[in-house]
Amino acid sequence: MTGLIAFREIVLKVHSRCDLACDHCYVYEHADQSWRARPKVISPEVISQTASRLAEHARDHALPSVTVILHGGEPLLAGTARLRLVCEEFTRALAGIADLDLRIHTNGLQLSTRYLDLFDEYDVRVGISLDGDRAANDRHRRFADGRTSHPLVLAAVALLRSAPYRHLYQGLLCTVDVANDPVAVLDALVELEPPRVDFLLPHATWEAPPARPDGASDAYARWLLRIFDHWERRERPVPVRLFESLLSTLRGGPSLTESLGLAPTDLVVVETDGSLEQVDSLKSAFEGAAATGFNVFDHAFDQVAAHPGVRARQLGLAGVSDACRRCPVVRSCGGGLYTHRYRESNGFDNPSVYCTDLRELVDGVEGRTAARETAPQLTDPARLARSQEELTRVLLARLHTDLAAEPGWARAWELLGAVERAGDAGVRALDAVLDHPFTRTWVLAALDGGGAPDGPEAARRLTALAAAAVLRGGLDLPAEVAFRDGEVYLPTLGLLRLGEPGTEGRAVLRVTEEGYAARDGRTEHRFGPAAGDARWQPVRTWSPGPDEAPVALEDLDPYRNCFARPPRLRLGAGEAEEWRGRLDAAWALLRSAVPEFAPAAAGGLTTLTPLAGGPRAGDWGEAGRHGPGALGVPYEAGVPETALALLTGRRRARLRALTEVTDLYALDGQWQHPSPWRSRPVPVSRLLADVHERVAVEAYRRATRSPEPGGSDRIHQALDRLSEAAELTTTGKRLVAELRWELKAVDA
Repeated sequence: MTGLIAFREIVLKVHSRCDLACDHCYVYEHADQSWRARPKVISPEVISQTASRLAEHARDHALPSVTVILHGGEPLLAGTARLRLVCEEFTRALAGIADLDLRIHTNGLQLSTRYLDLFDEYDVRVGISLDGDRAANDRHRRFADGRTSHPLVLAAVALLRSAPYRHLYQGLLCTVDVANDPVAVLDALVELEPPRVDFLLPHATWEAPPARPDGASDAYARWLLRIFDHWERRERPVPVRLFESLLSTLRGGPSLTESLGLAPTDLVVVETDGSLEQVDSLKSAFEGAAATGFNVFDHAFDQVAAHPGVRARQLGLAGVSDACRRCPVVRSCGGGLYTHRYRESNGFDNPSVYCTDLRELVDGVEGRTAARETAPQLTDPARLARSQEELTRVLLARLHTDLAAEPGWARAWELLGAVERAGDAGVRALDAVLDHPFTRTWVLAALDGGGAPDGPEAARRLTALAAAAVLRGGLDLPAEVAFRDGEVYLPTLGLLRLGEPGTEGRAVLRVTEEGYAARDGRTEHRFGPAAGDARWQPVRTWSPGPDEAPVALEDLDPYRNCFARPPRLRLGAGEAEEWRGRLDAAWALLRSAVPEFAPAAAGGLTTLTPLAGGPRAGDWGEAGRHGPGALGVPYEAGVPETALALLTGRRRARLRALTEVTDLYALDGQWQHPSPWRSRPVPVSRLLADVHERVAVEAYRRATRSPEPGGSDRIHQALDRLSEAAELTTTGKRLVAELRWELKAVDA
């Protein structure tokens, strides 16, 4: 069947009874009482058939691994012999098909060395239910006669923590009760040094709401936030899945728990009689809520995956209620656990019965962590530049792994290492050529070629890059380059012609007192800033001002063709001077018209490329694709249009640079937002880009007395929509807040 989401997790009910009488248990105390008619212990036939079905499913879907969780009731009541059979059958069935991750969830009362020796043999990891200190645990987890279970659970945990078995310790699962002291609960759990703690909201629905002793709709949020605050004060002594999931989604990452987030479910339950059911918590909703009508003897797992109830929990954003789809925290809370949405009148098409709690919890965690969770690159241009530099080096290293065996590449790579080891001059020279914007463009072109990189072609560019570093650093190192069609481009320096068009060869470059020299066989050519050789075309520069670093006017690099429109060919001397004049005038206009935006327009700008043609409506400066610091400007643009191109192009380049090294929004949803400037809804990336650019454009137009009618109002509308966008990360929200402040200054 197509379009199915494969099951990667199987909950195997090995025993359907329990040795405790917990009054909050969803299996025995809630609406579904089907456990009464099921066998107490899973049979060998069900074990074997389930293992075969899982192996078939893993093979058909090419799953690299599957997780099998032994559950109950209390699974240890099945005994070591039956549990050994489970381990043996699943290990045998999955051998050579998928890795097997075996786990068991127990109350721990029966745990002993004979169980743990078995678990050690098959690497079965153990999770234990414990609600905190004795007072908290005794509130619900007692024997049928009222006796406490707490000392026995502590003994089980102590045994699990002992040297022979510590590696099997998976963590502790704690059901929240707001009547308990949250600080005491966390301290009691942390004292047991669990690898992870899970806090679980008690199962409830709109028909059977959760207990709220003080009547407050946010009681569970306040309790969990007290846990969070204490967890923070203690410097996060153990991982807490609930909090880690929220922090992950707020950064734009995935949910880490079934109870939160929009990730599709990939779990199926096998009961002791072989019945195949949906997630177990559905038993809290109504009798038969988890049933599918399928079993392991007559049905494949794919048939369960196609069940409407299962598919309903795999729809992501489309699977939550309309109110949830419009909520800005839906990506983090996911509408809450599916079970908790149930209402008799309309099924599961509701927000969670914990809706207020979840909103307060997400907002509370975000508010407490926003300052340190915001990416520093957003507010620190130097950090942003360093991150871009690091990204280029990471990508170059990745290309090296593909081409290390190419002889030409290997020689050039060795030379780069020699440059780096040549002291400060070498390091500065190497940084200059690696940070040249079109180095990134070249690396990505080589990596994204649709197959293995072209080794000789990539080696030619790397040898030129290494040679440019040698020359820039004035280093006494052999720098051999390969030229094609009679010429070689040395990144950041210029174009050297070594032969007639159509010729190929190699030359050795070196530093001279006047500049540089190239030896091709017996002939040596002198070139460089003072050589005056017509065969040498240097990269020209332009300075935005006395306090600004020079900017390269790049009209030579063959990898400058990374803009939406084609670049101009090499400018003549007169054309170059004319363009510098327009750039000077445009920059002066920016400094006078929008002084609050002008410094940012120059910040990080290293390379300007003249583009063919003049300006088009709504199309001004262009940020180069994956070329940090590069900007393309229409050569034929007048002074006002050139000023706007510098302003908008740098805004585009800054946003692109941020998105390459930080997460401003999540990419796993299908949210679409109305745009004041476009006829159709757009993704958040487009809306954010439009606003980010238009705030500066609005400031410029007002300063030059050419405002767009209603321009500010439309930007406000877009900012309002962005503020409600669920896919924005903490950093993205901070950026939107900055844009509001910018627009406020423009409106003043």
